[in-house]
Amino acid sequence: MELYNYFRSSASYRVRIALALKGLDYDYKAVHLAKNEHLQASYSAVSAARLVPLLHDGEHVLTQSLAIIEYLDETHPEPPLLPGTPAERARVRALAMDIACEIHPLNNLRVLRYLVHDLKLSEDDKNRWYRHWVESGLEVLERQLAARPGLYCHGETPTLADCVLVPQIFNARRFDCRLDHVPNVMRVFDACIALPAFELTRPEACPDAA
Repeated sequence: MELYNYFRSSASYRVRIALALKGLDYDYKAVHLAKNEHLQASYSAVSAARLVPLLHDGEHVLTQSLAIIEYLDETHPEPPLLPGTPAERARVRALAMDIACEIHPLNNLRVLRYLVHDLKLSEDDKNRWYRHWVESGLEVLERQLAARPGLYCHGETPTLADCVLVPQIFNARRFDCRLDHVPNVMRVFDACIALPAFELTRPEACPDAA
C-alpha cells in the first residue's frame, strides 16, 4: 500500500492512525500542501480531487479519509474500528462526522487561504475564525461524550471516532484554541495518545515534518 499524505493534514493523520491500529505497513508518499505539490500535474494524474490523503492499494485508488478507514476496516477486520451493532456503528460514525463534516471543512487549508488571499482577512481574524469553529464544534462533541462516557469515544477500545478526534486536537493546539471547556474530549484524547498507534504517527514523527 501507498499513502499519499501531508504531515500536518489532520485527514491524513486519521488514516495513519487507522493503519497503525491495524498493524498495516505502507509506503509514505509525501505531498506538501503548503508548497502546492497537490496542484502539480504529477499528483493531479493520481488524484482527481487533488487532495490528501489518498491510499493506493493494488488496483484500488481510494480518497476521503473516512471512506479509506472504512475500507481498511472491511478488508482488514482486526481489530475492528466500528462496533458490532447498527446502532453502535451509527453512533461512532456520527461522532466522527461531528468533526470531519462539521468542524474540519471550515478550517482546512483551502478555506484559510481563501479567507486571507481573497477576502483579505488579517492573520488575527483568520485565527479567530479558526478558533470559533473549532471551540464551538468541540462543545457538541463534549456533550455527546458526557452523555455516554467511556475510556475512548465509544467504549473501551479505539474506533473510527478516535482516529478523527486526535488529529483535530493537534490542530486545535496549533492554533491556540481553548480546550478547558471540553474535559471529556481531552480525557479521551489523553487515553488515545498514550497508545503507540496514535503517538508514533503524530505529525512531528512523519518523514516530511522536517
